[in-house]
Amino acid sequence: MAAQKILQEIKSLEAWVTIWKELEKKEKNLEEFIQLAKSENDESFYNDIDTELSSLLKSIEDAEFKSMLSGKDDGKNCLLTIHSGAGGTEAQDWAEMLMRMYLRWGEQNGYKMNIIDLLEGDGAGIKSATVEVEGEYAYGYLKAENGVHRLVRISPFDSNKRRHTSFASVFVIPEIDDTIEIEINPADLRIDTYRSGGKGGQNVNKVETAVRITHVPSGVVAACQSERSQLQNRTNAMKLLKAKLYQIEKEKHEAELNKVEEGKLKIEWGSQIRSYVFHPYNMVKDHRTEVETSDVQGVMDGDLNKFIKAYLLKFSQN
Repeated sequence: MAAQKILQEIKSLEAWVTIWKELEKKEKNLEEFIQLAKSENDESFYNDIDTELSSLLKSIEDAEFKSMLSGKDDGKNCLLTIHSGAGGTEAQDWAEMLMRMYLRWGEQNGYKMNIIDLLEGDGAGIKSATVEVEGEYAYGYLKAENGVHRLVRISPFDSNKRRHTSFASVFVIPEIDDTIEIEINPADLRIDTYRSGGKGGQNVNKVETAVRITHVPSGVVAACQSERSQLQNRTNAMKLLKAKLYQIEKEKHEAELNKVEEGKLKIEWGSQIRSYVFHPYNMVKDHRTEVETSDVQGVMDGDLNKFIKAYLLKFSQN
């Protein structure tokens, strides 16, 4: 497990080295074009210079964007869950539209999107869906989508063509590592030996073969007296201690997730993070960052990075 962590860290550092090498290469290409244009006094190089400059600026912007992802869980895969709000078919159709939007975003940005749970709606749309998102910094990016999303449109399900408002919630959590590493400092252990109180023969009862290990910082105790050998009892007691500490760490992780769960907003008016308006005008507006666009179709086809970037710029230090 320790080796796996080190390999992951090496991979992350190598990725940054690659990014900087690419930036350096583009900067040199740009410099060469500029020098060539000067020496030749040839304006025909201007288009090449403009292209190289745009490419360099875009790469710098992408690197700055990635540098904002420094949270504990940002580099992890994630689970994205969508729930329709009150409103029956309207809300369920909106939830399905959001699912399609995120699937498109994932495809465009190189993520593997796997629908692992889907509850279909009554007649149309979905009541809920959970999508597993696999790829670099999946949680770091998609955490920006946590919250309630509001849709305003002329309902395709209303024969009178009235305007409807629908809500759906999006909830993103990081993937929890199944292998929680338990490191035990020997200095934190108090090891006691004593005579076994059980049946088993002369040696078991008369020699201090039983072992009790106390993890002083946590107060967790593990004991074993089933074997004739003190060494074997000590080995088994240590296994038991690690298992107990492992369970405690798992419960801590679950408590953290429960804390996040409790912070979820009600799926209703006034709690939305973003509004998608299809009528009487076209606009998508993020209420946390004030970023907005009239390209509603582009957003529904997965163009979300402008909103994600603005969120990270505003809240990356929180």
